[in-house]
Amino acid sequence: MDKMMDNPWFLRIMALFLAFLLFFSVQTENNTTTTETGRVSEMIEDVELQVYYDESLMVSGVPDTVDLYLSGPASIIQTTRQLDDYTLFIDLRSLPLGEHQVPIQTENLSEQLSARVDPAFVNVVLEERVSQEFDIDAEMNERLLAEGFVLDGLSVEPDTVTVTGPQSVINAISFVKATVTGEPEIKESFTAEARVRVLAEDLTKLDNVTIEPESVAVDVTVEEYSRELPVRIESTGDPQTGITINSWTPTSEQVRVFGPRSVVDAMEEYVIEVEANSVTASDTTVTVELPIPSGASGVSPGEMQVEADISVDESLIVPEELENPEIAESNEE
Repeated sequence: MDKMMDNPWFLRIMALFLAFLLFFSVQTENNTTTTETGRVSEMIEDVELQVYYDESLMVSGVPDTVDLYLSGPASIIQTTRQLDDYTLFIDLRSLPLGEHQVPIQTENLSEQLSARVDPAFVNVVLEERVSQEFDIDAEMNERLLAEGFVLDGLSVEPDTVTVTGPQSVINAISFVKATVTGEPEIKESFTAEARVRVLAEDLTKLDNVTIEPESVAVDVTVEEYSRELPVRIESTGDPQTGITINSWTPTSEQVRVFGPRSVVDAMEEYVIEVEANSVTASDTTVTVELPIPSGASGVSPGEMQVEADISVDESLIVPEELENPEIAESNEE
């Protein structure tokens, strides 16, 4: 036996045998590890994050969703995806008011899985829940109106809302608006429902609040564009013999003219033409129909009385019966 072990060929053969034995042993171990582990990694995006907190408080800074990274047997991960009965949450119930960094926890995941959440922590703020009443400011883009029409007024029902949220958000509210929308070329008044928004001073929308009611009814009053213009009386023709017209006095010093802004704004006054011959010694008041100016759509009032201040020369006045033979014949009868 000693002689065989001293034989170089024997030693060479034994060394080769041991080398083969070691090689197959390593291969078998590697195959066993791969089979036993069989682990895969997978990401589940946008998993809803649950928040447990005291309902008398308000929480801000919490994302709606996070990403979940799972590592483990492929079959377990597939089952987890299909059942979708796990939970990602943060628990704030034992925390005082103020700012906190809290970890995101998992619940109902298989012990065979390794889990990582992105982000792992969230920064939250716990504040008192505050309610405050605000007046509503209704608004509408006047570009929705047809040419020649203007927004005459907006009224809201109800005209106040109650906003509930964190103290810091309530303090940041500068505007509470109800914006009316609609189809362009509006020519008539209407009522529309508008959602209420709360805005900061820079007009950014404030979230994490509840608004009661969430929408209101807005009455929109639309009118045709108009302006009041000063009246100027212009006498036409000659007065009757013996009558001198010293001045004219209209019953109103102004007339409202309706129409496109470009037309109405170009007018400086409204001229009323009065026939001087229509004034008599016994009747100095003339009723004049007011025509619609060129390019305008209407005028208000439609007629106006104008009073003439006159001087009379009795010697030149022709008796009425001489001017009107029918009156003379009637008197003779």
